[in-house]
Amino acid sequence: MSGATYLIAVIAVMTAATFLTRVTPFVLLRNMADHPLLLFLGRYTPPAIMTILVLYSLREINLTTAPFGAPELIASLITVTLHLWLRHALLSIFTGTAFYMFVVQTGFFL
Repeated sequence: MSGATYLIAVIAVMTAATFLTRVTPFVLLRNMADHPLLLFLGRYTPPAIMTILVLYSLREINLTTAPFGAPELIASLITVTLHLWLRHALLSIFTGTAFYMFVVQTGFFL
């Protein structure tokens, strides 16, 4: 088996595995859409995951040396403000991330 054939086979297997893990819950639970546990998980899991991601991304802010966490805190404030104002999660996350990356890459606060 050549290198290209091997890589194509690996990509095909990974694609199939990813697709199957995504589609399996929908196929297996299609008749239980109104089950209280699934409704609970559908309602509370996304905010819980977002909270964990935010806390994880802010875990290493150093408030004792310059810039005292300013890029992270301002980017977070931009994201929250835009989300509360426009209620568009993708736009608010993208804008906050773009601001943070701009500040970090240009060294704006240093």
